[in-house]
Amino acid sequence: MAPFGLISVGNALVRSLGLFSSAATLRCSSIAPALKLFCTSAESRPKSPISAYSYYMKAQFGDFKRQYPGTTQVDIVKKIAQQWNILTPEQKRPFEELSSASKEQYKVNLKNYMEQLTPAQAKALEEKKRQKTAKRNSIRKKREQNSLGKPKGCRTAFNIFMAEHFEEAKGNTLPDKMRNLQETWKSFDASQKQVYVQLAEDDKVRYKNEIKVWEEHMSELGKEHLIRKKVQKKTAVKKDSKKKAKVKKSTAKGRTAKGSTAKGRTAKGSTAKGSTEKGSTVKESTAKESTVKGKAGRPAAKRA
Repeated sequence: MAPFGLISVGNALVRSLGLFSSAATLRCSSIAPALKLFCTSAESRPKSPISAYSYYMKAQFGDFKRQYPGTTQVDIVKKIAQQWNILTPEQKRPFEELSSASKEQYKVNLKNYMEQLTPAQAKALEEKKRQKTAKRNSIRKKREQNSLGKPKGCRTAFNIFMAEHFEEAKGNTLPDKMRNLQETWKSFDASQKQVYVQLAEDDKVRYKNEIKVWEEHMSELGKEHLIRKKVQKKTAVKKDSKKKAKVKKSTAKGRTAKGSTAKGRTAKGSTAKGSTEKGSTVKESTAKESTVKGKAGRPAAKRA
């Protein structure tokens, strides 16, 4: 049996620990609401609305699991997806109504969440959203570029050296081999590196030629968003210059046509004037002839 003094000390220690833990719990519970106001983590943000397919998945997963015992979750999900695809619009309507209600509730929760944020928190949240969207768009862009056969980038001299000597490099793990290859590369002089430098220059020329042809093809397909920004600017400048040249040509043609029309009008006017002058000359000569004839006929009349 333990001595009384030792038991009393143990009890006092337990009581003190109990007081400490209760006090710590009280402090943490009082601090938690204050921390919640300044928290911008994903836990405090409202969860995204649930889709109609997700509601159907939750409703059918247990039944499919009992119906197909021993089947993996991946196969069960595939079976449920196949079943969802053959459902009629009337059969999907209950789950779509649940999804619509979830979206409306999400809008309300998101509005309340945004109202309690400070301007700094709202700005940080917007920046985080922008970065997330940019990352997602970058991944999609790379996938689309690879699917359309974008040429591989040019390799550096060290990359070519590492690819040639990786298998024979010392070390059992990847980091060890990389470290040994880097040390070996650093110990090379300029003459030893020259071969790989020349191969890297040749690969750079290869990449420039291939990427130029590929980007021209993408421009023809109307996929300018897959082209590098510098090339996009050059393409836009070329298009603007072509448009301006076309406008200048059409303007010059219009001016030439107007000038020829004016010349035609002037020529017509001069021709009309010439014909008028000729007509007046003929009239004057006719009048003169009639006057002469009249004068010549008067004496004959007197004689008669």
